[in-house]
Amino acid sequence: ILSIHLHRLRVFSASTGELAHELDFTLQDNGGPHETCRVTRDLLLRALEEELPAGTIRYSSKIVSIHDQDGAAKILHLADGSTLRAKVLIGCDGVNSVVAKWLGLPKPSHSGRLATRGLAHYPDGHGFQPEFLQFIGHGFRFGFVPCDGTRIYWFYTWSPSQNASADKGVDVEGAAKMKQHVLARPRSSKVPAGALEVVERSHMSDASAAPLRFRSPLSLLFASISKGNVCVAGDALHPMTPDLGQG
Repeated sequence: ILSIHLHRLRVFSASTGELAHELDFTLQDNGGPHETCRVTRDLLLRALEEELPAGTIRYSSKIVSIHDQDGAAKILHLADGSTLRAKVLIGCDGVNSVVAKWLGLPKPSHSGRLATRGLAHYPDGHGFQPEFLQFIGHGFRFGFVPCDGTRIYWFYTWSPSQNASADKGVDVEGAAKMKQHVLARPRSSKVPAGALEVVERSHMSDASAAPLRFRSPLSLLFASISKGNVCVAGDALHPMTPDLGQG
């Protein structure tokens, strides 16, 4: 199974354990049936690449600087020392976008929260229903969703203590302590044991942790999101927190 079609979203209170919200993904409207599924990034990239001529996509090509060439083409200097000449440059290089910086967009702001993301493996099958589960309360949001029959993607967002900066909140934990940190608040809340096991089964060396940042939509009203043959899209344009992006 390469992906699972999700049936619904269920949000529970971490304080009481009661169901707080439910959204049915299978409902149909005049536009026909909805389709909500979880696909891993490697499969998505592979599917996109197969639709393009061989060699079109160049991986591990981080841009470090951009220069004009005769006011038309752009010369992209990459981290490996090589260069690319682009007639059109569309920056989709994430929250730390070099292209957005070149355009003069304001630097993304910290939201005051951090997020840890991971992947749990169940070689014999996880047994969870095809649904997106979330638990909210006590200063955290914890959720997970099946990717297929043996893997589950999970996330945990939280606010650091008042005397710790957002960046330091990630660094002080380290990979060895991150699992206990993620489990601490949910264990003292009304989060079921089966949900906690998702984190317990994960190899934290594969998990990622970072501050959640965003760029205020109002700031874009007074900025240039394009300049000649250069523009930005996606997180490079409008980085946002998961609850705002619903992602």
